[in-house]
Amino acid sequence: MERSFDFERLQGRALRRKRVLRVLTYLLLGVWAVVVLFPFYWMLLTSVKDYGAYNAEHIPTFFTLSPTLQNYRDAFTSVPLGRYLANTVFFAVVTTALMVVVITLSAYAFARMEFRGKNLLFTLFLSLMMIPTELVVITNYATITGLELRNTFTGLILPSVTSVFYIYLLKENFEQVPDELYRAAKVDGTSDFKYLWKVMLPICRPTLVTIIILKVIECWNSYVWPRLITDDPNYFLVSNGIQEIRENGFGRENIPAMMAAVVVISVPLILLFFLFRKKIMAGVSRGGIKG
Repeated sequence: MERSFDFERLQGRALRRKRVLRVLTYLLLGVWAVVVLFPFYWMLLTSVKDYGAYNAEHIPTFFTLSPTLQNYRDAFTSVPLGRYLANTVFFAVVTTALMVVVITLSAYAFARMEFRGKNLLFTLFLSLMMIPTELVVITNYATITGLELRNTFTGLILPSVTSVFYIYLLKENFEQVPDELYRAAKVDGTSDFKYLWKVMLPICRPTLVTIIILKVIECWNSYVWPRLITDDPNYFLVSNGIQEIRENGFGRENIPAMMAAVVVISVPLILLFFLFRKKIMAGVSRGGIKG
């Protein structure tokens, strides 16, 4: 009886400890969620504040009793935000499509084809990831300027049509496909291109979809390169538009209109992430595991 009582007491302690840990876990997750989501709330709140009321605030308020949509109208009328959105969509779609072709062929060559110096060449490719981004931007700017491609979509797109990281990710995924399938395809007389199209891409579709989504998000959020290579409004992306709205206030910065533009620009990316979040996680984890 005494041993049974001790066992029940220990079991009760373990259960209470488990409950305390669970409460602390949810508490920390709740605090972290507030920290992460608060900037989005502040962005949305500022976008519905009246311009005059916002500038009159000496101490920022965490709510408003008189929300307005005027800032959204200002965001589209003060600058051609619609055209900037169309330019960004074109830039993201074309860049992503070209990049998929380049990295797919490169990853397949490194994963399945045999040629002299393949491992050394791939090591050199990976070493490019160690180069600071600022140096790459300077080199790209000098090259695009020398080719007289400033203020063109070609100049915007060309430096972004490849990615060493995505080549590595897709190569690792290709190498997970059994070699027996490749040998059987070659025995049947299948070309490498047909094998890539009919076998490799369908099997590795989750990783490819993940790469496409991540690249679209990267193009949509691109800021430094578009600001550097374009000064013609006909080629501005949404990053340029946000800066224009910010500087187009009535004698001072129009922060509420800028926040309204940021909300409009962020909604497609948020929806894209929520729609494909499982594919993104699955594709990244699958691409990084061999065996």
